[in-house]
Amino acid sequence: MTTTSEDVIAKTEEEVAMEIEPQTGLSFPVKLDDGKQLTCLGLRKRSMLGIGIKIYGFGMYADNGKLKEVLKSKIGKAPEKPTEEMYQVAIDSDVEMTVRLVIVFFKVNMGMVRKNFDEGLGASIKKLDRGKKNDELATKVMGQASDDMKLPSGSVIEISRLPGHILETKVKGELMSRVESELLCRAYINMYLGDDPLDKEAKEKFGTSMLSLFES
Repeated sequence: MTTTSEDVIAKTEEEVAMEIEPQTGLSFPVKLDDGKQLTCLGLRKRSMLGIGIKIYGFGMYADNGKLKEVLKSKIGKAPEKPTEEMYQVAIDSDVEMTVRLVIVFFKVNMGMVRKNFDEGLGASIKKLDRGKKNDELATKVMGQASDDMKLPSGSVIEISRLPGHILETKVKGELMSRVESELLCRAYINMYLGDDPLDKEAKEKFGTSMLSLFES
């Protein structure tokens, strides 16, 4: 079968298809190299001196084929709108998911990211583990990355839930940690899809994406 120039152009366009996070203007690929598909975009803000500072934009990706199977087996028929049960299925499952974080704020180092991340993840772990604190588990995610590592605007951090309840962290393409823990995996996804999400609109968009899987 002969490959035409039109085929090459179409393939190239598919590979570089991007979606823009409107609050930051950041671009996110609609599909990762491993096939996981973009489900929602969001923004993480922190208040500093009463001002909301944009820290990073994020895109959530999922293995939609596996997520569809799990949803249909656990939920059955599609509900009229996203339900907390649906979100809980996504949190508790072992379906592969990746959250790609892209730094927005121009003066960020790993120490700042680690502190912000450990606080949020620590609270999520405590909520899921009957009020028990487990700071040691939360701090494993960023691994041995130096607190002095500079993360200029545009730097990418990818945190992925992999089969076998493994949470893998990459910073600027470099592997920082791989931690096997069902609680940690659930707590991480719970930060985005739980009852107190980092970005409520992003959670709602993820829910709409899950609903569409019932129809596909």
